[in-house]
Amino acid sequence: MESQTSRNEAAAEKLRSDFLHALRSRRSDQVPLSVEYGKPVTDPMFQESPRPLFSEAMESCPRENIENLKDQLKEENLYITTEANEQGRLPVLILSMKESKQQKRPAIVFLHSTHKCKEWLRPLLEAYASRGYIAIAIDSRYHGERAAHITTYRDVRISFHFPSLIQSWKIGDTMPFIFDTVWDLIKLTDYLTEREDIDHSKIGITGESLGGMHAWFAAFVDTRYAVVVPIIGVQGFRWAIDNDKWHARVDSIKPVFTEAAVEIGKNNLDKEVVEKVWDRIAPGLASKFDSPDTIPAIAPRPLLILNGAEDPRCPLEGLNTPISKAQEAYKAVNCSEKFELIAQPGIGHQMTPLMVKEASQWFDRFLK
Repeated sequence: MESQTSRNEAAAEKLRSDFLHALRSRRSDQVPLSVEYGKPVTDPMFQESPRPLFSEAMESCPRENIENLKDQLKEENLYITTEANEQGRLPVLILSMKESKQQKRPAIVFLHSTHKCKEWLRPLLEAYASRGYIAIAIDSRYHGERAAHITTYRDVRISFHFPSLIQSWKIGDTMPFIFDTVWDLIKLTDYLTEREDIDHSKIGITGESLGGMHAWFAAFVDTRYAVVVPIIGVQGFRWAIDNDKWHARVDSIKPVFTEAAVEIGKNNLDKEVVEKVWDRIAPGLASKFDSPDTIPAIAPRPLLILNGAEDPRCPLEGLNTPISKAQEAYKAVNCSEKFELIAQPGIGHQMTPLMVKEASQWFDRFLK
């Protein structure tokens, strides 16, 4: 008789296959993996004003006390081809220690939040590199080096080279909110598993806000990500629609919803507009690929979800079902200790020093 564990594994594999099919449905012609080396970015693109200058949380990340650390770091700037279009050129920043006793080291991919870029993550990259990790960051789609101007990600104008959220709604040819970057993260793992300095069984992934969503979905679909820590990113999209708790998330990329409401003939945003937009720009996000099914599918790999207890974009109430199902999934494979949710009291949609510390300890526990 088929065991519950076997049924869970089969369901997870089917879900991953369906998600990959959804990703491929809007891909341009695929191209062979290629790598081009570049130079450091001297003037990073931030799509917010005033330009952010400092992150207390990231600066608090544990690091080794190494004299002249910056001089001891090896920096790599490169571009990976992920598909045959303008956005298929993935900018990558990698930091590691020049001298290492380890022939193969664990690696972690770090993902930035909305409107920022890979260079914003440098304090985290340096801290993890000092502790023996190979630390990797990318520019998400329509961010950093993949942005033409300060409003590329949310722009209401349609550009051939830099399609926006609104173009995705109007034409349906891209999935810019989450899924396109997840495709890049699959291709990134293809590259990382070719490197001789990385332990291919020890690749972690983490991110903040939008980056937390990228980390969640990339880990769900690509089991080569061995340890997973999404920060203020996991949420229940269907739950938010059904319980009228979608406003804070929608407000983070409001222009596309406003445009959709006009086209649908609505005077105001409502849950019908929200559902239609999600179905168009990220098909399945509020249905079969939502957190109640994709979060448990990460088991048995170590998964730490970090959140603010008062986060309006990732309401804790919307996580009850995915957390319960994840606990069952981890218990079924006898590794309950590999799953944890930490919700910091009194914190909204914000990454804090406590979250950075907890993430650091989780990676040290399961990845080193």
